[in-house]
Amino acid sequence: MQNNEVEKIILGIDPGTQILGYSVLEIVANQPRVLVLDVLYLKKINDFNLRIRKIFDSTLRIIDTFHPDHLAIEAPFFGKNVQSMLKLGRAQGVAIAAAMSRDLSFSEYEPATIKQTVTGNGTASKEQVAMMLRSLLNFPDEPHYYDATDALAVAYTCFMERSHPLADVRMQLKSTKKRRSKSSRQSWADFVSTNPDRIDK
Repeated sequence: MQNNEVEKIILGIDPGTQILGYSVLEIVANQPRVLVLDVLYLKKINDFNLRIRKIFDSTLRIIDTFHPDHLAIEAPFFGKNVQSMLKLGRAQGVAIAAAMSRDLSFSEYEPATIKQTVTGNGTASKEQVAMMLRSLLNFPDEPHYYDATDALAVAYTCFMERSHPLADVRMQLKSTKKRRSKSSRQSWADFVSTNPDRIDK
């Protein structure tokens, strides 16, 4: 592969039903370059169903324009407002559905993982994430919304994970750890149910 040949294009999405951030990251010679950094402004659309349709159609348009190889999307943040969580999940779901309709693979990243990857701090602010991305990727324009740089952060996290020589091993270790944790919780539940007399009330 020659140095000027595009190796991969990653579409990053920060899902939202009022403002959805998106970015396109091009990888050449294992070096990332920002192609797009923007938002989909949805606040003026009053009908929620129309917002969801707009997300689906716009995601398809972005995919058909830039032909990404992979979608990286931020996982919904689990807060106290259940309705907001449900709406955010739907926004994420239709974006993923649009990607799958174009046969794109996708990966999901937790907010803390993204912040940790970009800044080294899993509790970094949106401003800190944006500042670090400007330093790392040297994109010229200051975005109007941090949703755009959040989307770029997701794409950059995907790039870092997939360019790491031990990425597959780390993913397997994560999966194994989750299975062990689940198994441990189940074993404890079984112990409690069969030994109620051994548990302090």
